Amino acid sequence: MAFLKNCWYVAAWNHEIGKDELFRRTLLSEALMFFRDTQGVVHALLDRCPHRFAPLSKGTHKGDCVRCPYHGLEFDASGACVHNPHGNGVIPKAAVVRAYPTVERYSVVWVWMGDADKADPALIPDFSCMDPATHYVGKRYLHARANYVLETDNILDLSHIEFLHPGTLGSPGVKDAATKVAQSGNQVTISRSTSNDRMSDFLYDVMRLPQGIAVDRWFDVRWDAPACMLLDAGATPSGTPREKNPGAPMFPHLFSPETESTTHYWYAVSMARAAGPHGESVVENIVAGARQPFEEEDLPMLEAQQEAIGDRDFWSLKPVLLASDAGAIRARRVLDKLIAQEQA
Repeated sequence: MAFLKNCWYVAAWNHEIGKDELFRRTLLSEALMFFRDTQGVVHALLDRCPHRFAPLSKGTHKGDCVRCPYHGLEFDASGACVHNPHGNGVIPKAAVVRAYPTVERYSVVWVWMGDADKADPALIPDFSCMDPATHYVGKRYLHARANYVLETDNILDLSHIEFLHPGTLGSPGVKDAATKVAQSGNQVTISRSTSNDRMSDFLYDVMRLPQGIAVDRWFDVRWDAPACMLLDAGATPSGTPREKNPGAPMFPHLFSPETESTTHYWYAVSMARAAGPHGESVVENIVAGARQPFEEEDLPMLEAQQEAIGDRDFWSLKPVLLASDAGAIRARRVLDKLIAQEQA
């Protein structure tokens, strides 16, 4: 399977990479090592010493450099060898480790896996709703034994919540939701809305609505290649415009392929601090309540899908398409096109 290279991938929550630690993570089947320099800036290097291929992540963090654990070669943030403790100390010209551009933004460390000269930070999708200065943010990480595009399908086709999450996120009206798919450049958005719907007790509680009243729900998802999504979902008493529910939570879903069949999954719940101090408890309650549908319902289903598909190409299996697939299929087509253009 080919991966899109010239784009920004999520590598970690920023708190995952400590001040004095070497952090290893595999992305696109490549092992990377992350560290912070003395100014706190995050850097990424291929996690493989060019001498005898020892993982640098098992080495030592020395200020702005990393020392290989095997023979002591030291590399700076650019990947250049700056110290050879052997012989006369001459540094071989080939003693260079590949460095990857990184940006720390929106509580996330982003990494560019393609051509470094194309790494424009302006291409990072807007997830300002995860800025802790302006929002209450609850963050979690999951590791999934499933392809990352299956994961994006899951968020782009939320018609499944009525069936897979009946006691938590689902409601009887979701399968009949009014749906609209739009595309602007390479960005895909899908909007779903229901009327006179009934939700689970959990959702009434976290949305601070009276139990059992009829509600109008909305589920708007923005997708940016390769797999970054922002879900705007909420509810109001039936007949009440959504504008009457200011400061509703936002739900980022961020995926990066570890390998062809495994995925890193970062999800968050955020709520504007301007909405009031209650936002912190709302975020905490939603994050706690999301554990069951995400970890005990979505995750087993996606991993079972991956097992059924195996190493076969998705399209080669000739999937039956439903009306609810429109957004997910549109995103798949955009991603396939971008990868084909990159390889041309």
